[in-house]
Amino acid sequence: MTSTRGVGKHEFVRKHNLLSPAQDEAGQRSASLIEQHDLRTVRFIWVDQHGAPRCKFMSAPDYLAALENGIDFSAALFSMDSGNNVFTPLFAEGGGFDIPEFTGFPDMVLVPDPTTFRVLPWADRTGWVLTDAYFANGTPVPFDGRRLLRTQVESAAQLGYDYVAGLEVEFYVLRRDSDRIELSEGGWPPPPPKVSLLEHGYQYLSEVRLAGINNVIEKLRDAYIDLGLPLRSIEDEWGPGQLEITFDPMVGMDAADAMVLFRTTAKQVTQELGLLTSFMARPGLPNMFSSGWHLHESLRDLKTGDNAFTSDDAEHSLSLVGRQFVAGLLEHALPMMVFSTPTINGYKRYKPYSFAPDRAVWADENRGSMIRVQGEPFERGAHIENRVGEPAANPYFYLAANIAAGLDGVRRELTPPPMSGADPYATEAPKLPTSLWEAVDHLEKDTFFAEAFGPGFVKYMTMMKRNEVNRFLGEVTDWEMREYFEFY
Repeated sequence: MTSTRGVGKHEFVRKHNLLSPAQDEAGQRSASLIEQHDLRTVRFIWVDQHGAPRCKFMSAPDYLAALENGIDFSAALFSMDSGNNVFTPLFAEGGGFDIPEFTGFPDMVLVPDPTTFRVLPWADRTGWVLTDAYFANGTPVPFDGRRLLRTQVESAAQLGYDYVAGLEVEFYVLRRDSDRIELSEGGWPPPPPKVSLLEHGYQYLSEVRLAGINNVIEKLRDAYIDLGLPLRSIEDEWGPGQLEITFDPMVGMDAADAMVLFRTTAKQVTQELGLLTSFMARPGLPNMFSSGWHLHESLRDLKTGDNAFTSDDAEHSLSLVGRQFVAGLLEHALPMMVFSTPTINGYKRYKPYSFAPDRAVWADENRGSMIRVQGEPFERGAHIENRVGEPAANPYFYLAANIAAGLDGVRRELTPPPMSGADPYATEAPKLPTSLWEAVDHLEKDTFFAEAFGPGFVKYMTMMKRNEVNRFLGEVTDWEMREYFEFY
């Protein structure tokens, strides 16, 4: 697939040996798909530090050229918080991150990973591919989420395990009443679009309510199956317009990649129906229930292919390795919250007796605990469910933090505390942070993630999140106006 088209840097991929033989084979398959479907456009997706897909629409011939050259893409995005506000010193040496390659808001080079190539079923002759970020000198960008997760997946392999994860995600689908952007109402960013509720909800797991939006369900179902995602179930949740979708277990990087494609598919397919999909944890609308991301996970023995969490002991529902993994998650639970719950809104979930955890505990089959054990002794499908995450979390950071913490428990042969009783909310255990700023405090003081992810990464994350917190605390809210304006 030699090309002289002017994208990226000439032979950048070969020069720095950035694609594996398996990726080269996938590149050939993607070229065949382009020809077979007469694709005109390929969307190059880079997932930023917030978990949001950033994109360039490239012509199909330039996709093929990018398999050799990569494409140029602005690295200035790393300097933006969740509101696209630049939070670093402008044009400082090292970009404010003490990394020389970030000086001057440079371009980075995105290299497509052809194993993630898809043909989008809802877009005309359009492909989709995830990318990895590199500096112009060929070194990986240290804050790139796929690099971070890949490193942790490789760490699991070095210990003799595959990481296995399944997705269970709640979200809202609402009717979009207006697409107008009213800058006069308060500048940028504009106020959220006006929405109204679907005629659906308030009847948990109701067939009739779910069937009431069957056109939406069918569109989502077909899109996920056509994309090759391992769809398991779609169900009606408590809130009006609230759905939950689950996917079968995936190995290694696949679950995080699938989460990106799952969210962007939901938003785009429903938008074409005149609807709005939101993965915000707790929308400020009447009668809304919180949405969570429950991460199902286990390890698989690389030699035998067996589930390493299956217990051969009638007294334990998890194997020794599984219990050690849980111990690592619980020990690092508080600083890990910045990765599982990176938004200010996400902390509105953690209320006692809310089906969301409020402390670092584990239990057998108990939805009030942070870590819910699913399985019995000798159960081949035994695994754990981490219930702390929010649907908006960056999937690469969230999964990487889980693997790093869990493997730390395995390496150090940690023993978890006793399981909670019937009421996890009454158990004596460390309380989870109740705000993003509290979580950032824990991460700043933590040494484990600074070592696991690199001190530069932790400094970067806390700097960015501090900026978001300071912007939020500097705003006058509707609550303050109602509480104080007339009273004082």
